[in-house]
Amino acid sequence: MSRPPLARERVLDAYEALLIAEGERGATMDAIARHAGVSKGGLLYHFASKEALEAALLARTEALAEEDVALIRTDAAGPVAAFMRSSVLNDSPVDRALIAATKLAQSGNADAALALRRVRQQWEDVLRPHTRDETALQLVMLVSDGLYFNNAIDDAVVQGPVPQGAEMDALIALVESATRG
Repeated sequence: MSRPPLARERVLDAYEALLIAEGERGATMDAIARHAGVSKGGLLYHFASKEALEAALLARTEALAEEDVALIRTDAAGPVAAFMRSSVLNDSPVDRALIAATKLAQSGNADAALALRRVRQQWEDVLRPHTRDETALQLVMLVSDGLYFNNAIDDAVVQGPVPQGAEMDALIALVESATRG
């Protein structure tokens, strides 16, 4: 598979960064071109419309989520532990893509909402065989959501625990013991 042109990736990176920093309204075509260091014509060469940019961002998000699921599936610690550890932000490509897609969904973008549902379904599918039932699966998902939320919110706004090291190990052990069959 050939690598997309560098300018195309810079434009997509700029769109993602602007969505994260300023939301959907701040991610105008002019702002994206400026942020990417390309002319507006250059932007339009790669993405003829805002809808094309959105589609590319969502495709990137789903592809990165598929890679994430593959890593979770094969992690030596097991899928539940791997998933919970991945719920703490580390500014990875998948983190950035998910945050940008969430910003689109929050602005009412139905395609973004569907893409995020498909990502969540992938995570559920990889975790389901490692939990005793749907309630246990939802416990894993909700604890993960809480970890993600606590880590995503600025400490000055809301302080929430983001366990690390032995604390994370203990939380994972507790969740695994509560969710195994």
